[in-house]
Amino acid sequence: MRNHDLVFLKHFSQVIAFLVVVMIGLILLGLYFNSRIEPEENPVAVAATEARIRPVGEVYAGATGAAAAAAAAEAAAKAAAGQVAYDGTLDGQVIYEALCGACHTSGAGGAPRLERAAWAARIAQGIDTLNRHAIEGFQGEAGVMPAKGGNPALTDEQVIATVQWMLDNLK
Repeated sequence: MRNHDLVFLKHFSQVIAFLVVVMIGLILLGLYFNSRIEPEENPVAVAATEARIRPVGEVYAGATGAAAAAAAAEAAAKAAAGQVAYDGTLDGQVIYEALCGACHTSGAGGAPRLERAAWAARIAQGIDTLNRHAIEGFQGEAGVMPAKGGNPALTDEQVIATVQWMLDNLK
């Protein structure tokens, strides 16, 4: 009786060892086939990588650079021309509240608040100068006025209407 138990254990151990070898073989075969498949790229990760390595600006040098800079400025102007800010409204209050008030309410960047004392020297220069500075931008001793308040989609008429609204509402 004892002999039968030893034979059974020997055969059972051989079956278990064979199954372990088959299992290891299948694992190795699966790893091999899996390594041959190209990994799929995550589109979100690709977009984030492209955004990180995108150049911050461009360098234009010489005559060729001047032509490229002019072409880039023209392309930006055309892109902005197709867009009209604030549905083309000429209501200065709407534009002021949406854009200009961010700086002119807090005085950020040296922007004059809507107080007559802060605007007296500017008003003395004339309305045409105020409008030109608002449209083209201005670097003064007190601060910076970005062209069109930083929104190139504004039309000149919208900027002029907003400047007039601001002048009419000085305290």
